[in-house]
Amino acid sequence: MKEKFAKFMAGRYGTDRLNMFMVIVLLVCAVINLFVRNGYFSVVLSSWELFLILLIYIRMFSRNISKRYAENQKYLAIENRIRRFFGQKKYIQQQRKDFHIYSCPQCKQKIRIPRGKGKVSIRCPKCGAEFIKRS
Repeated sequence: MKEKFAKFMAGRYGTDRLNMFMVIVLLVCAVINLFVRNGYFSVVLSSWELFLILLIYIRMFSRNISKRYAENQKYLAIENRIRRFFGQKKYIQQQRKDFHIYSCPQCKQKIRIPRGKGKVSIRCPKCGAEFIKRS
């Protein structure tokens, strides 16, 4: 049976990160559908679940590998942009223990200044503007 499935899947796309994301969305919709008692909302969620199942199977069994790969690359670019955004926010929060983070009034460049130095004159490395802040 394993050999027959391997032979069937030969030349087909299979699964990727986009399919895994759609499976997670499908599971979230199914769990929400368990707890929702509103008839209209339940029908809408059920139709989304059916749509996602069909889309996952179509992508998985597709022989157009280049198109599925391009779709996955677009998804990965969006995912990386979101991860980078939240990673930067997390990094800034970690830095706030030891540093004040100020924005340059002219170019809005973020500048880190160590805490506990009193009033300091800050020179922006990007535009050269000088301003005074407490650290």
